[in-house]
Amino acid sequence: MLRRLTTSTKESFRLLPEYKFKCGVEIHTQLKTKYKLFSLSQTGFNDNSNTKVSYFDLGLPGTQPKLNPEALYLALKACVALNMKIQPFSKFDRKHYFYPDQPLGYQITQHFQPLGKDGVLELSEFDNASGKIAIETVQLEQDTGKKFGDVIDYNRAGTPLIEVVTKPDFQDINQVYAFIKKYQLLVRHLGICSGDLETGAIRVDVNLSVNDNPRVELKNLGTTGDIVNALKYEYTEQVESLRSGKEIAQETKSWDGYTTKSSRSKENAIDYRYVPDSELPAINLNPDIGDEIKAAIPEYPDQLLSRLTSKPYNLQLAHAKNLLVEPEHLHYYETFFDKFNHPDANKWMFQELITAFAKLDKEFDVNVISPDVLVEVARSDYSLVSKRLILRHLVENQVSLEKAIADLNLASDSQAIDINELCREIIKLNPDVVKRIQDGHNNAIQVLVGKAMKVTRGKVHAKEIKNAFDSLL
Repeated sequence: MLRRLTTSTKESFRLLPEYKFKCGVEIHTQLKTKYKLFSLSQTGFNDNSNTKVSYFDLGLPGTQPKLNPEALYLALKACVALNMKIQPFSKFDRKHYFYPDQPLGYQITQHFQPLGKDGVLELSEFDNASGKIAIETVQLEQDTGKKFGDVIDYNRAGTPLIEVVTKPDFQDINQVYAFIKKYQLLVRHLGICSGDLETGAIRVDVNLSVNDNPRVELKNLGTTGDIVNALKYEYTEQVESLRSGKEIAQETKSWDGYTTKSSRSKENAIDYRYVPDSELPAINLNPDIGDEIKAAIPEYPDQLLSRLTSKPYNLQLAHAKNLLVEPEHLHYYETFFDKFNHPDANKWMFQELITAFAKLDKEFDVNVISPDVLVEVARSDYSLVSKRLILRHLVENQVSLEKAIADLNLASDSQAIDINELCREIIKLNPDVVKRIQDGHNNAIQVLVGKAMKVTRGKVHAKEIKNAFDSLL
């Protein structure tokens, strides 16, 4: 019977000191380029099948590869970000295997002389983990096609990849999870890759061994949740095998969401018959190129998180990480913060502005309400309820601030705002008072009336306001 990783086993899982967990990861990362690695076909991820292919992508005889310099630059950028030693001389090799998604009959990669060697990525307080993870190599290579049942889509064939190979430095599963999340944030922030696991832009294989027995490679891990659960399951499987006196076989396994299943025995390098590529020249680099790229790179995520969570910003870590994922949002926030220069700046950005979008089930769009308009709303003399009504109106109707104020009848002291809309907003903001009213404490409605009177500055009769509340409640 297959043993499934249930909620209870997930919660009770723990590493056993007498069974040492040892893990390394291989991360295949699609580079964010316009064209493929060795052809002028455009990269496309959601296009109709086989619409982004050239003769070379399909392996037609007589076609030759030509290296895309943009892909090389992004690969070098990744090397710098991962503290790699960039090799002044690197070259391409052919990794032979026959499979329908690989029309050339081989994959062009960098097995013998890769672009980068001997790097390290350190986990910090921002990752909820610690430790230095050594990185063996960064190789520039091409992606394969993708099989859908009986159909093979070659749109992905030839898409530029880097393969990042770590040493088996992971001593627990939390480190693996933290490393992958940190890597995602790093390549996304620096514009190297979209950073998505779900779309296949990042694909992770993990190699696990227990007590230095032969390692098992786990493939087909689509999310960080899959990676964590597959490692828990496989570790438990290997521990049980060792306890029962069985030997661990070196093999490759897949993950179906519940169990790991054997796919094939693990190949060695000799099985792929690596040979130097005869059609691609070697890559010769200036020894100072790493320093030049590093000088052009903006703040690293850790530096940016440290700045945003410190004075004067004092952002929550979760908010800071969200801003890193969306560069436009980060620029908006920093612009607004500099202009507003008020202790409530974070409140206006995250509790008021973004909430106004969320209440209308809309994604935050930096073009709808400019930082200047948000500053003007925040500094206005209107009550908080009125300001929220203005933000909601701006998001919903995408009009100017002046028109929003006029539409809501806030422009003139002699005019009243929409009483029903005002009362609805006050009801949303005071659920505890509403519950008291619903529980039979009828006089509690006067609390809501008082709040509405304060907003309207006494220019609307209390009876009219009470009638609106009675109707709405």
